[in-house]
Amino acid sequence: MNDRNLLGPWIRRFMLEHMVAERNFSPNTQASYRDTLTLLLPFAAKLGGFAIDRMTVKDLSPTIVRQFLDHVECDRHCGGATRNLRLSALHSLARFIGMHSPVHLSWCSEVRSIPFKKTARTLIGYLEKSEMDALLAAPDRRTAIEARDYALLLFLYNSGARADEAAKLTIGRLQLTEPSTVRILGKGNKMRVCPLWPTTSSILTQLVAGRSADDTVFRGRTNQPMTRFGIHRVVTQYAKLVTGWRQEAFVQISAGGRTGV
Repeated sequence: MNDRNLLGPWIRRFMLEHMVAERNFSPNTQASYRDTLTLLLPFAAKLGGFAIDRMTVKDLSPTIVRQFLDHVECDRHCGGATRNLRLSALHSLARFIGMHSPVHLSWCSEVRSIPFKKTARTLIGYLEKSEMDALLAAPDRRTAIEARDYALLLFLYNSGARADEAAKLTIGRLQLTEPSTVRILGKGNKMRVCPLWPTTSSILTQLVAGRSADDTVFRGRTNQPMTRFGIHRVVTQYAKLVTGWRQEAFVQISAGGRTGV
């Protein structure tokens, strides 16, 4: 690094050396930190009148960071949780630079002194047993697509998996012989094992028959892996067919949260 004041080389080291090699952050965390910097750097360059490739560490002043956080909330209409998520990435970057460059310790302390904003915790909704039974009865299992939808809804009910976890689930993580289990890769690259009910195991066995262990379990109409947005759509679609649905539970479950009773 020729000029230790330039911000660009520090960001490169942070993303490759710290996030990947040292901390082994999950792909989702890496993407979140990357997106924060993608939003921040053009904003800071425009606000300060800097050339983005010549920005120095101190050009990213605490004042600009605070203005960026206000921009996230006011102009981009994000909530307090998203604002805090962006700030955590910047705290991590400041700490990395401060640890490797003592001349920037004062700047590091000022950035890391920017506080997180208190946010209200989201109330987690749930479904009554009768509501869940009605939801599972909604798909017409005589068609291939709706048979898949039934398997998906039953799996979410059984495992409590997040939409993103279900979307990325591969056949190799299913054990469909007794005792039937599924290994779910969750946040922070943490693996957990969940038992599967006999009914769930039987339905999933039919769904994945003849496919390789590397294939994702749930696939779309074009035989491509489903996304969490596709899973959201499926849950929303069948929820709207069920009468007597409690609106607060519908919002929580269809947003990709966990299902359960």
